[in-house]
Amino acid sequence: MMRHRSIFSLLLVLLATFLISCGSPSVTVAPPTYTATQLERIGEYVPKIQTVRDRAGELKTLINKKDWIDVNNFIHGPMTEARSSMTYIIPNLLPNDQKTARQINRDLLNDLVKIDQAAVDSNTQSALSNYQAAIQDIDKFFQLLPDTNGEA
Repeated sequence: MMRHRSIFSLLLVLLATFLISCGSPSVTVAPPTYTATQLERIGEYVPKIQTVRDRAGELKTLINKKDWIDVNNFIHGPMTEARSSMTYIIPNLLPNDQKTARQINRDLLNDLVKIDQAAVDSNTQSALSNYQAAIQDIDKFFQLLPDTNGEA
């Protein structure tokens, strides 16, 4: 009987060793990071968007003055260029951020269209509320961007 226990114990040890050796090691996947090329491409367009963001107060002033022609010019000029720059940045973002960035870009377009329509209708209140939404969209987009000084 003692001999059977020893053999049984030996078999259990061999079985456990075999099962442990067959198990795959847990592989940790590094979080996605930006390449130098992606950071460089993003860095090319960020200043253009930042310049428009810094000038956004001009649009609010134009809306308050009811200068609808210049509102239209600002929307179709600098704001559209900023949106184009955002479009060029999106493919260089991390995959998880691209979907959010595309939605923000679409939201910005919708806000600009609403400002444009409010300018046509001479509706200051609608233009101001959509102006605020557009600025928030630009700020949300900036939150998705990496530090372009070489850090992800």
